[in-house]
Amino acid sequence: MAVKSVSGITETYGAGDFAVSQIKANLDEPKWDQNTYQGRAKHFFTVTNPLNVLLSGKQLDEAKTLVQLYKQGRLPATVTEDELWRAKYRSQVSHIQWINQSFNAIVNYTNRSGEDPIPVSQLVKSYFLATSGALITALGLNSLVKKAPPLIGRYVPFAAVATANCINIPMMRMREVENGITVMDENGNKLGVSKAAARSAIAQVVFSRVAMAIPAMGIPPIIMGILEKKPFLQQYKFMRAPVQVGLVGLCGVFATPLCCALFPQKSSISVSKLEPELQEQIKNMDSSITKVYFNKGL
Repeated sequence: MAVKSVSGITETYGAGDFAVSQIKANLDEPKWDQNTYQGRAKHFFTVTNPLNVLLSGKQLDEAKTLVQLYKQGRLPATVTEDELWRAKYRSQVSHIQWINQSFNAIVNYTNRSGEDPIPVSQLVKSYFLATSGALITALGLNSLVKKAPPLIGRYVPFAAVATANCINIPMMRMREVENGITVMDENGNKLGVSKAAARSAIAQVVFSRVAMAIPAMGIPPIIMGILEKKPFLQQYKFMRAPVQVGLVGLCGVFATPLCCALFPQKSSISVSKLEPELQEQIKNMDSSITKVYFNKGL
């Protein structure tokens, strides 16, 4: 059986009723060039599109069917390349819902680069260190800014979140720093395991997570400072919280994909920055290799 698509998969026909599509697309990779910031931004804007939550079960099933047919070489010729890519991204919806602004331990665990399991003791330690760090920062800064302008005090939560990320992410991925992560050549062939690459991956993730919090926790305080002086919010004070939450959410819609795209998912590091023994190992394999690649995690 094959499937004919008009606005979606609506009818099934015998395999000989129409030609098979000649589209050649690598659905195992993103649609856009991941070596450019623009390409990475387009990719993350697509996978984090909040409108994805409105997709029906039927639409998701149709998308999965199209992708399966393409991989089987039975995609109908009536399906366009844009429809195929749309189906590819839709069929991932159930797997990318965790890409959000959550900064908790579970997100950092599932998005680590390495493959080694993390002991429960380390998970608990990371949780308490991150929350303690955030609380200490928040309480400490609150005491320091009591006499400062109100706007300064509004940025205390950002400092707390940034501190939590700087503690939580390295702690959750400490096993990677201790054991290293896999480095590969440009074709995906494993070359070895590197602790230096692990440190680079974690630094990139921490930076992008902190940057992700800047718009959502930096812009709303300024806007709220202005709006709270207006008659509407002075009269209807109960609207302050919903307005602020809405502003944070709006900023997050843009900040999440734009900051996820700051560094390539398949990041790289110069061979000269790797451990001496690994440099020698790679040199013996192929002396022409000057750069290796690794999955930085999210």
